[in-house]
Amino acid sequence: MPKQIYIPLLLIFLPVIVFAQKDQDKLEQKRKSLESEIAYTNKLLKETKSSKEATLNELKLLDVKLNKRSDLIATIDSEIYQLNDNIERTQVQLRKLNENLNELKIKYTEIAWHAYKYKTSYNKLIFIFSADDLNQAFQRMRYLDQLSTYIRTEAEIINKAENEKNILLEELKEKKLKKGQLLSNEQAEINYLEKEQSQKSKLKKNLQSRERQLKKAKREKEKQTAALDRQIQKIILSETSAKKDKPGNKTYALTPSEMKLSSSFASNRGKLPWPTERGIISGTYGVHQHPVLKKVKVKNNGIDIATSKNSEARAVFNGKVVSITKISNTNLAVIIKHGEYFTVYSNLDKVFVKKDDNIITKELIGQIHTDLKGNTELHFEVWKGSALQNPTYWVVKK
Repeated sequence: MPKQIYIPLLLIFLPVIVFAQKDQDKLEQKRKSLESEIAYTNKLLKETKSSKEATLNELKLLDVKLNKRSDLIATIDSEIYQLNDNIERTQVQLRKLNENLNELKIKYTEIAWHAYKYKTSYNKLIFIFSADDLNQAFQRMRYLDQLSTYIRTEAEIINKAENEKNILLEELKEKKLKKGQLLSNEQAEINYLEKEQSQKSKLKKNLQSRERQLKKAKREKEKQTAALDRQIQKIILSETSAKKDKPGNKTYALTPSEMKLSSSFASNRGKLPWPTERGIISGTYGVHQHPVLKKVKVKNNGIDIATSKNSEARAVFNGKVVSITKISNTNLAVIIKHGEYFTVYSNLDKVFVKKDDNIITKELIGQIHTDLKGNTELHFEVWKGSALQNPTYWVVKK
């Protein structure tokens, strides 16, 4: 009696299934993260909209939401594509499984017919005793035993294959249901996107009618930025000038503890916690076109993080407070030194630390200012000596 080995198809396809599931899980995680960020941006927009007058910050937040919404639609689209691939793969498995089942059932039917002839004890005895000799009789006994075992084994194999088929059918049903939900979600997000694009156009048009006011606000912002920049340069100069290796040299000697702190800070590039517990980047690093004013550029020495009212700023790494500066009546700035690196936290209402305090990672350093129009925004900078750094390369990606 030939011995048949049955290898479940689920086991054959297992490596492919595992990798596909990992990709699917990553996409789902990204989608949920984007949905959470959009919900948080909506919360910030509601706080901003408490003012009747349209604001530049409202436009920035709406722009952030539009970008995240577009990213969300692309992610859902990728999920659907991945799910289609999974559905197709499951259907292939089902086809192969049905083919195997048909073959198994045909073989089982054939062997069952042979077994049926010896169903009764009388027929079995006739078959055995009609042998030519004792050896042949013994072989016939073994044949009947093997036949019985083979039938039981084949029945078990068929049952396993049927169970496997039912599992795959259930998976296919769930995947098709999820695909339907994703398609529905995608269409809803597209509708939201179109509505928000219309809102942005109206808001931008509203702001363009107040060009003089925007230019005045820009000049005030530049004035505060320049004041902060001068203070930072002054602090960096005072912290480094006495330690220069040679006159005119841009590098300076570090103490062993400062070297260790610098090295530790540098090794955490891209892994530093955010300077707020929660928030979204509303202003990116570098020189950009003004969101409303034509042919007007704006420069950002760091990043602006929009957050909720009463939020607090926190240190991104261990260090020492080297300066607490008053930029305006509603704008205090804290500068923390991390060896040769410096981090700057400005637009604070209150400060919880003092100059020369040693700070640990995530220690609260101040409360972020909320203006009369409901905007709560922290300005954050990173410096290496007197060289500006892009903070988005230093904090962990969300």
